Amino acid sequence: MLKDKNEQRTSLASLGEFGLIDHLTANFKITQSSTVKGIGDDAAVLDFASKKVVVSTDLLVEGVHFDLSYMPLKHLGYKAVIVNLSDIYAMNAKATQITVSIAVSNRFPLEALEELYAGIQLASEIYKVDVVGGDTTSSTKGLLISVTAIGEVEEEKITYRNGAKENDLLVVTGDIGGAYLGLKVLQREKSVFEVNPNNQPDLDMYSYIIERQLKPEARKDIPPLLHELGVKPTSMIDISDGLSSEVMHLCKQSNVGCNVYEDKIPLDPQVISTCEEFNLDSTTIALSGGEDYELLFTISQEDYPKIKANPNLTIIGHITQASEGMHLVTRANTKIELKAQGWNSMEA
Repeated sequence: MLKDKNEQRTSLASLGEFGLIDHLTANFKITQSSTVKGIGDDAAVLDFASKKVVVSTDLLVEGVHFDLSYMPLKHLGYKAVIVNLSDIYAMNAKATQITVSIAVSNRFPLEALEELYAGIQLASEIYKVDVVGGDTTSSTKGLLISVTAIGEVEEEKITYRNGAKENDLLVVTGDIGGAYLGLKVLQREKSVFEVNPNNQPDLDMYSYIIERQLKPEARKDIPPLLHELGVKPTSMIDISDGLSSEVMHLCKQSNVGCNVYEDKIPLDPQVISTCEEFNLDSTTIALSGGEDYELLFTISQEDYPKIKANPNLTIIGHITQASEGMHLVTRANTKIELKAQGWNSMEA
């Protein structure tokens, strides 16, 4: 993409820390009744009355979690919010507030941060969460973003990772594997561009999987859907590090085993065709890819009739005794031990 060589570049130093915060947060509106005081004082004030508060935080580091050569700053701001909200929904809770802190090097002008915060603002509006605080500081290592998400939930609805029981059904939302393949396509096109900067990639045929990588969506709809269906999950986790890793987390926390059926894993047609193009096994990608931000949960068999016809939910297996271990049952009806091969930020 060609850049305007005459584009405006406003130095961050010209605003100072508090001027920068005021400028970037001027358009954030308060929408949640639990927000008593947002940005503008030493701390936010929240009132959740009789509900329990859930809190999650994530740190995104340039060069580890994102590459700005193909990640637009507006998309990055949006995604930084989404990855945190997903953790709140994985507790069967409603997200209500976020705080956003950034560390930024002097290579970024004000206009770049305006783009970043435009994505944050868009996510906060779509998901109806209030931005109630944060911090800005300088960095010598590029861009770092830390988002903390806060939510509310009635005590009886809270869903942990450790509640799965023998004979429970394993359920996933949406489809799996697209985000990783979107990343593979972007990395390939970056390599081509570095060799031939005049090459303009045609990414239309990869639109779904690229969006799964650059602009994922969190499953805000699932907690109210389950409530409407009269289903209380016995355990739940979001799929950020790969399906196999998350299944194993649930099983280990709950001290159970499982069987996951290969032919039940939901795959988008674009995932299947792109795997064929890259000569990759689609099941391996679904199990190990990560960053899908779908939800994985378990339900009792008695709740099966309530969800069986829902297009948002797919039953992919069931829970067994811990002594039976954790297995993938292949299309050939062979049992293979599940392994956690998802992305590990400590190895990046």
